[in-house]
Amino acid sequence: MQKLATEVARALLLAETIGMSATPITFKSGIKSPVYIDNRKLTFHPEHWRTIIVAFQRVLEAQATQFEVIAGIETAGIPHSSALAYTMRRPSVWVRKQAKEHGLLKRVEGGEVTGKRVVLVEDQVTTGGSSLAGVIALREAGAVVEDCLSITSYGFAEALEAFTEAGVRLHTLTTFPVMLEVGAKLGRFDAAQIETVKAWLRNPHDWSERH
Repeated sequence: MQKLATEVARALLLAETIGMSATPITFKSGIKSPVYIDNRKLTFHPEHWRTIIVAFQRVLEAQATQFEVIAGIETAGIPHSSALAYTMRRPSVWVRKQAKEHGLLKRVEGGEVTGKRVVLVEDQVTTGGSSLAGVIALREAGAVVEDCLSITSYGFAEALEAFTEAGVRLHTLTTFPVMLEVGAKLGRFDAAQIETVKAWLRNPHDWSERH
């Protein structure tokens, strides 16, 4: 799947979803980062977005993933889950971060998932908290969830451990080492920036404390 990871990385870089931040950005988890990922930009670049949706389909087919429904997390995951479901002609639902305070008070919208095998689609995984909250919501609604697709992930050990403990396989389309390699070839990262990102990836918590 190395070729696929490279194609995805190139699409993300050309859509300018990845870049260095002039000042460290702070994630919800409190971790600081010298680099940002904003996969929301993909929908503005249909040619690159299509690369991502096709890649999702290829990963599902290569892994022989068994599923009946495709779900997206509010809000960033919804465009990608919907496009993938439309492409593959599968039912689609989406998961609210919080239940509505009126009406039916549901967190899973779009259809009934009881007894259905559901694959969850995310745009980006950091610590995995929001993704796994979505898994819990789907399971509470009666779904069987064993797989999560994400365009990108920082590859943090704590995230991988959390998915393993939850009994969910995480499939990401590309990796940061690949994105750095492709970014260097495209002139998006210089040598110093690459070293900064590598140092951060080695120990994000230590890097955060020092910045």
